[in-house]
Amino acid sequence: MECPHCHQPLPSLLCPQCGARTPEDSLFCFQCGKPVQKEKKGDDEVDFSQRVLCSDGNCIGIINEQRVCNICGKPYTGNSV
Repeated sequence: MECPHCHQPLPSLLCPQCGARTPEDSLFCFQCGKPVQKEKKGDDEVDFSQRVLCSDGNCIGIINEQRVCNICGKPYTGNSV
């Protein structure tokens, strides 16, 4: 499956009902409209006990792998409020 605008490949999966390709984060198949069930991967699960909160006292985000907040984008300063 490719992007209709830039023609770059999009991450996709096969519909278990009709076998058509549909974007990876879709809830329903683009072809047949049936629900697409994704398998849960252990690596994608969030361990809430290990999360680091944003250093900004007003933001509700957490620090991601790039060491910046996933909501406001501010870099982690080490002193979350």
